[in-house]
Amino acid sequence: MSERYLNYIGGKWVEPSTGDYYENRNPANWDEVIGEFPRSAKDDVDQAVAAAKKAYKDWRLVPAPMRGLILRRIGELMVEHKEELAKDMTREMGKVIKETRGDVQESIDTAFYAEGESRRLFAPHVPSELPNKTGYTMRVPIGVAGLIAPWNFPSAIPAWKMFPAIVSGNTVVIKPATDTPYTVYKMVQLMIEAGLPPGVVNIVFGSGTKVGIPIVEHKDTNVISFTGSVDVGRDIAERGGKYLKKVSLELGGKNAVMIMDDANSELALDGVIWGAFGTTGQRCTATSRLLLHENIHDKFLEMLIDKVKNLRLGDGLIESNDVGPLINEKQVKTVHNYVEIGKSEGAKLLIGGEPTTEGDLSKGWFYKPTVFSDVTQDMRIFQEEIFGPVLSVVKFANFEEGLQILNNCEYGLSSSIYTENLLYAMQAARDFETGIVYVNAPTIGAECHFPFGGFKNTGNGHREGGWTVYEIFTEWKTIYIEYSGKLQRAQIDNV
Repeated sequence: MSERYLNYIGGKWVEPSTGDYYENRNPANWDEVIGEFPRSAKDDVDQAVAAAKKAYKDWRLVPAPMRGLILRRIGELMVEHKEELAKDMTREMGKVIKETRGDVQESIDTAFYAEGESRRLFAPHVPSELPNKTGYTMRVPIGVAGLIAPWNFPSAIPAWKMFPAIVSGNTVVIKPATDTPYTVYKMVQLMIEAGLPPGVVNIVFGSGTKVGIPIVEHKDTNVISFTGSVDVGRDIAERGGKYLKKVSLELGGKNAVMIMDDANSELALDGVIWGAFGTTGQRCTATSRLLLHENIHDKFLEMLIDKVKNLRLGDGLIESNDVGPLINEKQVKTVHNYVEIGKSEGAKLLIGGEPTTEGDLSKGWFYKPTVFSDVTQDMRIFQEEIFGPVLSVVKFANFEEGLQILNNCEYGLSSSIYTENLLYAMQAARDFETGIVYVNAPTIGAECHFPFGGFKNTGNGHREGGWTVYEIFTEWKTIYIEYSGKLQRAQIDNV
């Protein structure tokens, strides 16, 4: 029998109220059970929120730099355990080991950045318009933060959410993704070892329906942070809006790379391969649309297909492999359905286009890296997020046409241009309708100290990352101090 793991509530590991568990399996080898995790329910959420609310009373009064010292210790412990965390994450999520090392490193960077921000929760002091009166502002915590994390970055995205929330003085209840609970479990173990007081962080494992929705709708969760699909994000916004909660949503992407005819083709090729097939295409920032200038279209496609042919699929723990499995069988079916749609719409399948169970891949959810050409803007594979290793190629004649094609999308997360022309680079930075723009780099590779998020259906305007995430997890308070010894009436006595 595999090991059973428990919820963490109020400083204790506790059984779920349901008494029910589910198996967490390795997507590269579905026979391997990593562990059994709780199928929790609303009662467990109620307990966790109550514990977080109780802990908040004291935690909010701990000076922010002191909270930051605990975050530094969390980062140091993650450094010590980096390889162990990365290997376990590869077993749980599937992406290759070099990527899970990067995932853990982003969590480490976020912890150390959070320590720095604990001494930089700046707030302006503004002159009063009246004599013998002053005014200043404060950043204060909000209360209990409900955090709902996705499965594609099992360490980095929970860190993006937990660490800023905690260092800002909030307490948290986190629901890890059902496909990747083990990584957050291990992270919280290190947070406990670092000295985080009981109740400051609480984990409730389980589904979106049974755990996620109760977190969003609980009267005592004050801020919600969600990363996931657009449809679920809209539902969360509606549910949270009924209670006037602050809700941060980071949703989908349909990211494009534009390659001009003056680009460094080798550099662009490496960027496209990494952007399209890194994490097996399971990133919200993955390159899923490739826009090629007509002067280089045919030659670049030849180079691309040659490169894709040499990508090695397999278990991510084998260092020589380039592409791991998809997360589960459902995702294989979703990706393959889109491939069939692309073929039926008239796109030309150049390579891939099917699952593979050959040899060592027989027990996992592997899908061959796939490239379509002759894609048009009205095709679903051009417009809809696939979340798999599928790249759609479109030809364009000039920068203006390429710009129109790139912006013709309901998402606006990440984009990229490859060019040696400063004019094109600066126009792209100004005119690409995405929250992130890369010049001569792929659409993936965000750094923890920059704002992360996008336009249109990619989210609701918040930015998780950098200094902007602290806007999500704090409220502004304005204080006026009168020392004139008399009544002064602003806007009346100052004229």
